[in-house]
Amino acid sequence: MAKKLVIVESPAKARTIGRFLGSEYTVRASIGHIRDLPSNRLGVDIDNGFTPHYVVPEKKKQVVQELKGYVREASDVYLATDPDREGEAISWHLVNALRIQDKAIHRVEFHEITAEAITAAFAYPREINMQLVDAQQARRILDRLVGYKLSPLLRRKVMKKGLSAGRVQSVALRLIVEREREIESFVPQEYWSIEAELAKRREDKRRGKRERFKASLQQIDGHKIEIKNEAEAKAILSDLEGASYIVAEVRKKDVQRNPAPPFTTSTMQQEASRKLGFTAKKTMAVAQQLYEGLPIGAEGNVGLITYMRTDSTNIAPSAIAEARSYITEHFGQNYVPSKPRFFRGKVKGAQEAHEGIRPTSIARSPEAIKPYLSSDQYKLYRLIWQRMVASQMAAAVMESTSIDIQASNGSHDRRYLFRATGSVVKFPGFTVLYMEARDEDKAENEQKALPPLAKGELLDLLALLPEQHFTQPPPRYTEATLVKALEEYGIGRPSTYAPILSTIQERGYVERIDKRLNPTSIGFIVNDLLVGHFPEIINVSFTAQMEAQLDEIAQGARQWVHMIRQFYTPFEALLQRAEQRMERVELMAEPTGEICEKCGGSMVIKYGRFGKFIGCANYPRCRNAKPLAVKIGVKCPECGADLVEKKTRRKRTFYGCSRYPQCSFGAWNKPLPDPCPQCGGLLTLAGKDGIRCLKCGYVTAGLPEAEPIVVG
Repeated sequence: MAKKLVIVESPAKARTIGRFLGSEYTVRASIGHIRDLPSNRLGVDIDNGFTPHYVVPEKKKQVVQELKGYVREASDVYLATDPDREGEAISWHLVNALRIQDKAIHRVEFHEITAEAITAAFAYPREINMQLVDAQQARRILDRLVGYKLSPLLRRKVMKKGLSAGRVQSVALRLIVEREREIESFVPQEYWSIEAELAKRREDKRRGKRERFKASLQQIDGHKIEIKNEAEAKAILSDLEGASYIVAEVRKKDVQRNPAPPFTTSTMQQEASRKLGFTAKKTMAVAQQLYEGLPIGAEGNVGLITYMRTDSTNIAPSAIAEARSYITEHFGQNYVPSKPRFFRGKVKGAQEAHEGIRPTSIARSPEAIKPYLSSDQYKLYRLIWQRMVASQMAAAVMESTSIDIQASNGSHDRRYLFRATGSVVKFPGFTVLYMEARDEDKAENEQKALPPLAKGELLDLLALLPEQHFTQPPPRYTEATLVKALEEYGIGRPSTYAPILSTIQERGYVERIDKRLNPTSIGFIVNDLLVGHFPEIINVSFTAQMEAQLDEIAQGARQWVHMIRQFYTPFEALLQRAEQRMERVELMAEPTGEICEKCGGSMVIKYGRFGKFIGCANYPRCRNAKPLAVKIGVKCPECGADLVEKKTRRKRTFYGCSRYPQCSFGAWNKPLPDPCPQCGGLLTLAGKDGIRCLKCGYVTAGLPEAEPIVVG
């Protein structure tokens, strides 16, 4: 009796699905895409309606032959590829590459690999959705047209191998480069803050230690303060030393904090970056393993999470019910809200029919299956599990207190308003299980409990704490914040975030240093050429508009050939103009004056995959190379040679002597050209706002060592 053939993308997925299907099914894997545009030519017939010419790659021909054999023996063919546009297109390519004509073809779609989901999918198969296929084809053809037309142009004009451009990757690079230029052009502005350390007044000051708290100066005579320099700060401090401090108002209120929704692809990548230090590429690779299934003891191969490429936060009612039941059993009834929580996606074009990322079974706790997972699998699964369970827990309740304190000096009428804020947890709610991480540049201020105070109560001033600050430039993007920006701008989709980040780093346009994305010299050059000659294409709003049009194709509201023609006609005109006008950039090998110790040739500055470096001019005969040392305009305090910027093997920046190893001086913080005002030693940046002398320890205001003005 002929069996029914099921085709999936990966062997791991095939093993897991095979467990849930009876002996009447044969499950085989296509090992990813079975057909694609050719790698050695454009593969798109521009003059004939942008018709794509698909080929079977050489490495897939054996797979195709084997699958054809299984098709011949099968009674029916079930296409069980992933539940998104990419998966739909793979199913369509399978039908065409395998020439399935005389067999019943069924498309089955499921968002988790469990017995229930597989049974339901096979009970209600459908036809291939050509609207989704067309949307994927349109994206592929658009990306091919841009990549195959722009990349050779770049290589001709820059005279460097390995350069490429992309419809979305080049916009991501533009965001990073423009942020870097904001940082470079930023001019810090000095400002000061003043805090008062206060305590409840007590007649007998010998009894025990009084509870202290801090309040920050907010207003002077009803106007918001703006202290621009030390002179202004000292004038205010002089006035405040003799002032009396009285509680003007006490405000208390309960504040509810609700849990975050279950993960989408974007938020999972962001949180895994913040909490686990995973790159987007690593996060998706580990999530794929959890989705496709792993051997879990006696259970055998089982899919542990739902499909990991999604922009929806919807959750199946059965999963919500299971989560609420688990919370009641393990945390108590107080931790379950009266009604289930439902979340609406905030992403434009989100596919709400899909689910957010969640465990396939809440009962399968991270600790229970930890012995069967690798370290990375366990960490990501725990994050997904905690996020899902917490999303159905009760809100945290905080009692927030705000106290206004009036300070006045009897010698004149100036009124100073200080404010202290604090909070205490009345009910922890979901925070007993999970707290969403924050980006480094958006960390929340820690709030502590305040002592009980009443309106009209007099306070003792213990110290005045002036602090010098400088405004900070916008931070460089991390992978997490760049993914967040791409999503907010409407650029890319769940399946594209990780490839975008990987590509711009693999091309050498961006390097990841201390988790921050830094554009390289080549990144600047490529960006400036593309933005200068294709401003309408390498453009955030234009790229977001293209994504919206791809969504319309998927919904059947737009025809894909017409959409590509509208794009290509002006694009071709820009290409022709750029070919004539784009300047040629010579990446000259600048001589350094050094002699190669290996062959006696000249050492020159070259451009490589990760920016500039020093190499032998006789390359490839001599491959001697070393990192480029960038002078910072400061002399070594030990030998008088130039200090240079260097990087460790892990790409962490430090500053060392150019005469190393003869001189081993080094510092993590950037040295400054001005000498220490106390001893003439070397000053370095330290902390967020201050500077420190490496010789005598002198520090500016703003660091922990700065002495407060103590009263009394």
